[in-house]
Amino acid sequence: MYHDTVVKQFSIMTVVWGVVGMLVGVIIASQLIWPDLTAGVPWLSFGRLRPLHTNAVIFAFGGCGLMATSFHVVQRTCQVPLFAPKLAAFVFWGWQLVIVLAAITLPLGYTAGKEYAELQWPIKILITLVWVAYAIVFFGTIAIRKVRHIYVANWFYGGFILAIALLHIVNSAMIPAGWLTGYSAYAGAQDAMVQWWYGHNAVGFFLTAGFLGMMYYYVPKQAGRPVYSYRLSIVHFWALIFTYMWAGPHHLEYTALPDWTQSLGMVFSLVLLAPSWGGMINGIMTLSGAWEKLRTDPIIRFLIVSLSFYGMSTFEGPMMAVKTVNALSHYTDWGIGHVHSGALGWVGLVTIGSMYHLIPRLWGRTTMYSTKAIELHFWIATIGIVLYIAAMWIAGVMEGLMWRSINPDGTLTYTFVESVKAAHPFFIIRMLGGLLYLIGMFVMAWNVWMTAAKGSRSFKAPVPQLVQA
Repeated sequence: MYHDTVVKQFSIMTVVWGVVGMLVGVIIASQLIWPDLTAGVPWLSFGRLRPLHTNAVIFAFGGCGLMATSFHVVQRTCQVPLFAPKLAAFVFWGWQLVIVLAAITLPLGYTAGKEYAELQWPIKILITLVWVAYAIVFFGTIAIRKVRHIYVANWFYGGFILAIALLHIVNSAMIPAGWLTGYSAYAGAQDAMVQWWYGHNAVGFFLTAGFLGMMYYYVPKQAGRPVYSYRLSIVHFWALIFTYMWAGPHHLEYTALPDWTQSLGMVFSLVLLAPSWGGMINGIMTLSGAWEKLRTDPIIRFLIVSLSFYGMSTFEGPMMAVKTVNALSHYTDWGIGHVHSGALGWVGLVTIGSMYHLIPRLWGRTTMYSTKAIELHFWIATIGIVLYIAAMWIAGVMEGLMWRSINPDGTLTYTFVESVKAAHPFFIIRMLGGLLYLIGMFVMAWNVWMTAAKGSRSFKAPVPQLVQA
């Protein structure tokens, strides 16, 4: 008998926090179009809502999705119930408390000022306690497994859990100066280096490795096919885990960081292309022999299109790390487009697809309440992503060219204000794209509500068998 209560709780909160986080995203996108939108209220200002948005979509929406699926996958692939289910309940309630505290403190202006690590030191201690409990439950379940083999999805989940623990503890080292105030233990270029070692690997392990674990279970399950190459999946894991740790300095090109460190980050970013595309190809080719499912199954469409965005983002990232390209792209909206092609296209779609596979089975159904609503959600979300990232690509390249344009006498051709004015139409398109994505999340929330309401809790769903080549 599996312990699925905590899986249900995390699944529901994945959808709830997805709606909340993306709603805040639409609000701040609108503020860039209409600066007086929130009437000057300090706790609704762009500078305070923006970190709330990033924390909500990454750690609330993404984090709950990862915890839901990892607890679901590890039980099925190990053929045992969760180790220490009461500790798993603590993980759920502790993580929700972290999210609520973030939603209170960030709008009030309490911030450590570090990207993806803005929360102040008491909350960071709570995160550490919850994460240790999460690791104990996950690895404890693997330790008591009834099968000798550890399925590849668990390798990715396990790597994500261990790496995030290390990154969080090192980057969060602070000197307290009050209950909600503190200073980084590092200074100057060292602080920047530690921050972007953390920041890029939060992308590498939280937003990539964890969700690849999701992909390696739910794509084969939904497709009804074995993983295209199990050997490639293991090579993918080890190559990705080793290479990602070194790529962080590409965020600090043309700064005070030593030039050799910048170059090292650039080189490893280029190397990252190989394992990333190996994983993408492995996921997409899992559909070999069942390509017709792309026409008939909208859940498969979510999962396969997410892999396409993963491939695109992991090509774009190394390209932007090349110094000559970075000289144009850095600090522009091109970076925002890149981040959101990964966040909305890869992370968002693979999470949504996995939830659509998982949620009906948790409530004793074989499918969601409305397949047509899934179809509608897919097209709304995809159109929203394309509008968003295309607008930011165009705006970013335009900004970069305007900023570096120089008159014959050496003066700047354009002022910064002129570049902002030129980007304004693209801010409108970006907001509309984000609004479409948010509408899709509301469609999903309704579908999940109806599925849970109609599901028979007494129904015993069949135990899925492990799919592997």
